[in-house]
Amino acid sequence: MKKVILLISFIVLMAGISVNAQVVDPKKEVKRQGTSRANSKIEQGVEAGFNKLEEGVGSLFKKKKKKDKGGNGDKETKGDGGVNIYPPDGATDVPLSVILKWEPVEGDGFKAVSYELYLNIINPDGTYQEGAPLGTTFKNEYACTGLDPNTSYAWKYVGIDSDGRYIPPGNGGTFTTGNGDGGTASAPAVDIQWSRFDFVPGEEVIFEDMPDSMEENGEFPSRWDLKEGNAEILQVNGENVIGFPHGGAIVPYMEDSESDYLPDVFTVEFDAYFRPEYACRYYIFFYDNKNQSSNGNQYFTINVNAIVADESEGIYPGAETGNYSKNGGWRHISIAFTEGKLKMYMDDTRLINIPRYSADPSGITIECEGYARDTPEQIQYIKNVRIAKGGVKFYDRVMTDGKIVCNGIRFDVNKATLKPESMGPINEILSLMQKQPDLKFSVEGHTDSDGDEARNQILSEQRAKAVMEKLISMGISADRLSSKGFGESVPVDDNSSPEGKANNRRVEFVSF
Repeated sequence: MKKVILLISFIVLMAGISVNAQVVDPKKEVKRQGTSRANSKIEQGVEAGFNKLEEGVGSLFKKKKKKDKGGNGDKETKGDGGVNIYPPDGATDVPLSVILKWEPVEGDGFKAVSYELYLNIINPDGTYQEGAPLGTTFKNEYACTGLDPNTSYAWKYVGIDSDGRYIPPGNGGTFTTGNGDGGTASAPAVDIQWSRFDFVPGEEVIFEDMPDSMEENGEFPSRWDLKEGNAEILQVNGENVIGFPHGGAIVPYMEDSESDYLPDVFTVEFDAYFRPEYACRYYIFFYDNKNQSSNGNQYFTINVNAIVADESEGIYPGAETGNYSKNGGWRHISIAFTEGKLKMYMDDTRLINIPRYSADPSGITIECEGYARDTPEQIQYIKNVRIAKGGVKFYDRVMTDGKIVCNGIRFDVNKATLKPESMGPINEILSLMQKQPDLKFSVEGHTDSDGDEARNQILSEQRAKAVMEKLISMGISADRLSSKGFGESVPVDDNSSPEGKANNRRVEFVSF
């Protein structure tokens, strides 16, 4: 049984060394600590330490348990250490996309502010295939995707305190995945409640940055330019984000940054992370404040529960204050500008509505206030930034073109699971079909060219079906809808750029 991951944890625990709470490369970590082990003579007690540590983590790295004949992969239970975890230890038929959960690690004199996770495949003989660390999370859960079907896994989490020290002993469990039906049907369903969300993104993407999964951790985000402070690519919960240690301001990297690249009708979207309790703010400028003049454009302040424009403040419903949230977390920010009318949304609610915005937006700047420290829980993050050229109303589109093209209907990566922000376009389609009872649509899915062509074909079919079923569940008669997928076979843009790919990832509603 390979013990590289345990060796790393043991060395950190015994030596009391602060560790960066980003993704750890086990090989680099072992090499880095080689000299330290020699100087402190830690190697003399390594084997004894292994035995002690294995006792502390319980069943994590022993042979897997026998399968529960009844199957218990659908509920949370207590693991060997008496901790509520999901999947429960020994669970079977676990989805290929599963959210690992555990109780917060805290007690007298210690508290985990982040967690590091590891995952190993269990071989049929009970030994383990060593896996790379999953990543770091600042909540007691982690979205684990891309698992293999009918495979047994062992996972563990280790708490890290505010000084970067590991909190022993760690916990976790074992589980076995089910068939997965291609890796998509088993994705956990999203409880979409954005029934009154009316934001519809523009139909032509002119800038997009998720950021890309190939961006190097620790490097400056390649699709941006820096105005001030600092920004870098970080990995959070297994995905790349743009982090701002100590704050900073960035602007999209455009070919002609000095020109006005925002049309008269445009939309902007991004996700912003807020730490629990009192979190630092984000600022949005409607001009590139590195390459353009303000031309009278003001900035807008985004708090965890509010958006502020000059003397006007919109607070998210149910929030007592605009700048405090017990749990914090990600907020989806949506902005729609239509020839002087400005609307700004937080998650599912419009908070700002300015009927006559006097200035002419010419570009975008995103600024983060920043914390004094750059520990993981003190860094601000953004992701999923998209600027799109907006558009014609849905009714006018279908009357003119016979179809409605939506790139605002979003799904989890490589899945057919609808994201909540998809409800803006879906609600508009619903309203249109309710007002036009004779209107019928073929819901047609399209993908970009990334990945396997056959897989993209299946994915497009599943996504189109998911949208159709959502509309049927909202009251549209099934005989007014059908669905089909075209995969990557009918592109409308070049697949060589992020914007082109974004335009190709779309759902079309074709009248019949």
